[in-house]
Amino acid sequence: MRWSLVALVIVAVIIGYSVVTVLNGPIDPLGRTAFVKLANPDFYPGHLHSELLVKYAEERGSKCALVCHFGGSSNYRSYQDGNVYIIELAFIDTQGTGAADPTNYLDSLKIALFGIPDGRYKFKSDGIVFNTYDEAMNHVNTLAREHGQQGPLPMVWHGDARQGNPVFIQGCGFPLYFYILEKTYGMVPAYIYTLSGMVFPYYSNPYRNFELSHASKLQTLYQEGDLDYT
Repeated sequence: MRWSLVALVIVAVIIGYSVVTVLNGPIDPLGRTAFVKLANPDFYPGHLHSELLVKYAEERGSKCALVCHFGGSSNYRSYQDGNVYIIELAFIDTQGTGAADPTNYLDSLKIALFGIPDGRYKFKSDGIVFNTYDEAMNHVNTLAREHGQQGPLPMVWHGDARQGNPVFIQGCGFPLYFYILEKTYGMVPAYIYTLSGMVFPYYSNPYRNFELSHASKLQTLYQEGDLDYT
């Protein structure tokens, strides 16, 4: 009983430390946005997932929001959607196989346990490839300032799983989200807020039941190009 109480106190201290650290920081981590694609591209003015991110930002009194991606063929153009400016940022894994290929879970586990080696990632936003994290985040923060951002910048990861079970596969942008949290707040808060971010869409995404119940069909439609609308 005593050891159980000690364990609970330790967990409470860890969570409390993480919450206080993030509350006073420049990034407001929300979590995963989508489970699967409903249309492609899904971060585009007027798309349901884009409008969902706009809603999250407006609820927090924010004029901007940041969405994390896994780098593919897109230029990841930032754009205005209603009253919110959406900043898109993708990472390019120099040791990876690309956004559409299967996830390397052993590699993901190593990154979760030991962090991401410096220099492994490049970044892309607005058609520009950045060689370092600092260069990429300077671009993000400059855009946020130019569009009137005050206070913490809400951040999500895209989250669409292009194949497989989206309950387990965390989808596009997951590693970059963790990486930004680790660089900004340290490893422990990164773990806490990544885990809470995995739960986020289950209570915040109004399309969750449709996406999950039709995941296989939507993934097939996406892979065959039937969800493309631009």
